[in-house]
Amino acid sequence: MIGLVVFGLVLLGGAAYRFMTARTRSLRGRIAAHEADTAAAKAPADAEADRKKAAEAAAVVALGYVAEEDLDTENSQAPNPLDTAAVAAVTAGDWEAGAAYVAAAGRDWELRWSRVRTLSEAAAEDDAWLLAWQAARPSDPTAALVGADTAVQVAWNVRGSQAGNRTTQEQFRLFHDLLLTAREAAHEAQRLADPADPVPYMVEQPIGNGLGYPHETYRELWSQVVTRDPKNLAAHTTAQQYWSQKWCGSHELAMAFAGEAAAGGAPGELLTLLPLIALFEQEAWEKDIRPAAFYNEPAAVAAVDAALADLAAADPADRRVARMRHMLAWLLWWQDRDAEAVEQFRHIDGYIGSMPWTYAGSPKGRYLSARNWAVRVTTPGF
Repeated sequence: MIGLVVFGLVLLGGAAYRFMTARTRSLRGRIAAHEADTAAAKAPADAEADRKKAAEAAAVVALGYVAEEDLDTENSQAPNPLDTAAVAAVTAGDWEAGAAYVAAAGRDWELRWSRVRTLSEAAAEDDAWLLAWQAARPSDPTAALVGADTAVQVAWNVRGSQAGNRTTQEQFRLFHDLLLTAREAAHEAQRLADPADPVPYMVEQPIGNGLGYPHETYRELWSQVVTRDPKNLAAHTTAQQYWSQKWCGSHELAMAFAGEAAAGGAPGELLTLLPLIALFEQEAWEKDIRPAAFYNEPAAVAAVDAALADLAAADPADRRVARMRHMLAWLLWWQDRDAEAVEQFRHIDGYIGSMPWTYAGSPKGRYLSARNWAVRVTTPGF
């Protein structure tokens, strides 16, 4: 790996040598922090290390950062009051409020998708209000759309989030059967939909992942999405999962998809998030990758720089920005760019229900090891 070769050079001399030596020590510290987080569930921690870790955590909290016990592992940012109110209304039986909530998104297709998903997650827990909506308006395209996405949510809830070797054959069988039902519902939603609406096709995307659509079939589905909304970030991130190694593609296909999408995005459209996700998932999937080297290779540094420029051009009120900040915080930390990482931690602190923190292991442990390190090394007199 290029990063390790650079760190091994001893002929740099003078200030450059001292800088690289310090950088090597810094990255070794990050590796140790990362490995300590990974090993925490395997063996009791050393008492002195526990004491130092607790003292560091207390000092970080004293600077205004959120304490471990107060970290929200369900949300990536503070919940939107409009979403919260809509869920409360439909849960109380007011499906008309849910219909109005989705309709208010208009032709902002990404917002429409987000609101459909908010309602479908609620209906997956209790669908009485959705059944009442469908009974009152049997040909309502939005009711059909929420119903289709609810079927997807139910299937994935049955499947669970465990790795394949921790998922039972019965779970897999039910998952497959439920996805077939969800596909029928998605096709009905597509039939009823406004011809310009990409969301019914977006609802089918995770079905394609779970059922393992052949590449040509998935490309046909993808064309239905992008002909209607070419820059839809949510659709792109779901498609990238299809092309990833863990689903129906490979690291090379996922990165190629991500690179093409990012290259076609205008500043502020946040499509540069895709290469960051592709890098992260490759590092997480391939156990022999050394993250300190991998994330410091020129391509990874360039991807982070492009994402920072994209983020700077985005509307700060755009709720999609949070996903970018979470990924940037992680990669900037590995790249020894602690001041830039801290800037992202300031924005996201308190809400860690997002990749990379939730991907594996302890979300709080992973987040705190990175955040506390970055805060410590950038705070004078810490």
